[in-house]
Amino acid sequence: MKKIAIIGAGISGLYIANLFKKSSNYEITIYEKNDTINLEKGYGIQLSVNSVKLLNGIGFSKLSDNQKFTPEKIDFFSVKHSNKICDLDITEFNTDDSEYTTLKRSTLINFLKNDLDDVIKTGFEISKINDQEKKIKISFENNETEECDYLIIADGVFSKSKSLISNNKIIPKYNDTLAIRGKLTKFPENVDNKNIALFLGPNFHQVIYPLNSSGDLNFIAIMKHALSLNEQGNYSLFSESSFINKILENVPHEFKEFFADIKELKIFPVFVSDKFLKIQNNNIHLIGDAFFAFPPSFAQGASQSIEGAYELFESIEKNMENTYFKNRASKTKMVNIRSKLNQFAFHLSNPLTRFFRNFFLKRLVKNKKFLESYLGKIYRKH
Repeated sequence: MKKIAIIGAGISGLYIANLFKKSSNYEITIYEKNDTINLEKGYGIQLSVNSVKLLNGIGFSKLSDNQKFTPEKIDFFSVKHSNKICDLDITEFNTDDSEYTTLKRSTLINFLKNDLDDVIKTGFEISKINDQEKKIKISFENNETEECDYLIIADGVFSKSKSLISNNKIIPKYNDTLAIRGKLTKFPENVDNKNIALFLGPNFHQVIYPLNSSGDLNFIAIMKHALSLNEQGNYSLFSESSFINKILENVPHEFKEFFADIKELKIFPVFVSDKFLKIQNNNIHLIGDAFFAFPPSFAQGASQSIEGAYELFESIEKNMENTYFKNRASKTKMVNIRSKLNQFAFHLSNPLTRFFRNFFLKRLVKNKKFLESYLGKIYRKH
């Protein structure tokens, strides 16, 4: 029996644990540094068909409609002129048993950890990794040590485990954007409540979408904003009312009407990965944001965490661990390019370039060949 240690109880860590637990060939333990698993209240995530299909393999389809939602389209709006630009029919990528899905992150986490309470250890912050022997030895801040055959690192974009292995050479970088998150109590007027609404503005875009059939709505805005190095490292800054008010004052005036109804508003700096870490030991692997963190403008963070975890599970099952990094890096590069391109296009500020963007956007969302290349290659794998 192979002993597997998973660092981090986020989406990727919990999902891969579910896969390993179905087999009697593995003994798994999840080590989470926090005393409780972070549910981030009611903030939402989007899951494209590539990840929903994989989640259905562990019973995700059994979740009731009041716990998730299946939007039909993405509606694009230009708030500057208060008009709808076009819409993209995302049901084209759905299958009979897998549909594009939105839901609360906490709902997905609760689903993933439902059968894992006996393998999750909280309050275990990693302090050292020794992979020089046949077994991998990991030490924790509470002075406990464990040995394992495989170490799977899934502790997020600020992965301490990744820093230990790379000697702090691979660190995330600030994306020059802030994420403003919260919940809405109602859809804006003239916006279809069955769809994802994407509003584009100068150096700013925001997304509103339903989280379930009960009418809970997720709000997220991405705003270009420079931060000094001191500000980037001062996490308490982002909860200070003076800082939050300063940021909200800089929101483009065309968008300010949306902010009156936002509940539980929080602001986070967006950090992304700049390069990959290739680990020489084929029994140590990175998944999720620890492997690579994208800009949020392609809504693939959660889906790629799930897909990457599945790929790693399959490679270990087939004794092909050495192929995982190459395959995952190739897909990740593809998603990262699209994420950067989306952010660039969404944030155009020059009126002329916005005009041409909208002109081409209207045509591209109806061009099946383009959509299959741009979205199909991402959504339809697995």
